Amino acid sequence: MNEQRVTRPRIRVAVVFGGRNSEHSVSIMGAGSVLKALDPAVYEVIPIGIAPDGRWVLAADDQRYEIEGTTLPEVERTGTEIALPSGSGSLVALEPGNIPRGLGEVDVVFPLLHGPFGEDGTIQGLLEMAGVRYVGSGVLASAVGMDKAFMKALLAQAGLPVGPHVVVRDRDWRRDRARVLKETEELGWPMFVKPARAGSSQGISKAHDADELERAIERAREHDPKVLVEAAIVGREVECAVLSSLDDEPPKASVPGEILVREDHEFFDFEAKYYPEHMSLAVPADIPEAVAERVREMAVRAFEALGCEGLARVDFFYTPDGRLILNEINTLPGFTSLSVAPQLWAASGLSYPELVDHLIRLALERPVGLR
Repeated sequence: MNEQRVTRPRIRVAVVFGGRNSEHSVSIMGAGSVLKALDPAVYEVIPIGIAPDGRWVLAADDQRYEIEGTTLPEVERTGTEIALPSGSGSLVALEPGNIPRGLGEVDVVFPLLHGPFGEDGTIQGLLEMAGVRYVGSGVLASAVGMDKAFMKALLAQAGLPVGPHVVVRDRDWRRDRARVLKETEELGWPMFVKPARAGSSQGISKAHDADELERAIERAREHDPKVLVEAAIVGREVECAVLSSLDDEPPKASVPGEILVREDHEFFDFEAKYYPEHMSLAVPADIPEAVAERVREMAVRAFEALGCEGLARVDFFYTPDGRLILNEINTLPGFTSLSVAPQLWAASGLSYPELVDHLIRLALERPVGLR
């Protein structure tokens, strides 16, 4: 008697990318790597792009996912517009002149969105309302992780060391600019100025004097009316990735790595992050084993302090006098196969396709709603 092979249904994954912010192209590059890593024998993939105007579309066949020269990718708006009705878990195609057409339910959404209207809890809330499982942290952890001011407050409350900083709120800047400048100048020169709720080093400047400080705040406000001014910390940039475990085990930390930026960059800016010739990652970091263990322990503490789920990357400064200062945590770090977090996990024994599979399995294991 011939045995019949049982074919398991493929897992239906919606990979969502793009978005309505300055990190639109960064998101697309991460999606390109994930789409290549998903095994078509295991996954049925639905690529969904969010155009700069906020429309959701099925990705066009000619969608570009990589930088070409200096041209960044953008979501092509020629695809079929779609919607995710609340509570249904099913995608709906919206075609002009036709009745809305159901595209069926998805098992899990992989949101590869960075910055506001994506990484900040907004799409996580939408997916919770729709009753769809998704990869990554939930609403609160995503929102707090995106807002560097609240993030640092929670990390400090958890007993983790953060650097001196001042929050510049929109109303204060408009009503009493002189007072704000005086308060921030007390941090000492130089200082870093960044949007409170942006990533990928967008809008960040290094200010060496009062004139540069004012210009830097204005530049950061182009991305976010809320700005963070931080005292410059002399130290090496050490990063560690954290990953939730299956079956309710504690989160695990990767080996730490060190960011090495080309000498003509004053800091780890956008070009250094996304043009490989501008930076390199030393992994494992050339630091004492005891320091590496402290990095891993503090990274997990930060992950749990914010209530993160899935994956995060935690960034530190390692100072010449041996201190570790926690700079920030990214709940949805850059996710191309060459990005820091995936490279840290590859060095820790988990390949990029295995990392993608693990994150999807975590999402399928976790229910939506309160947990």
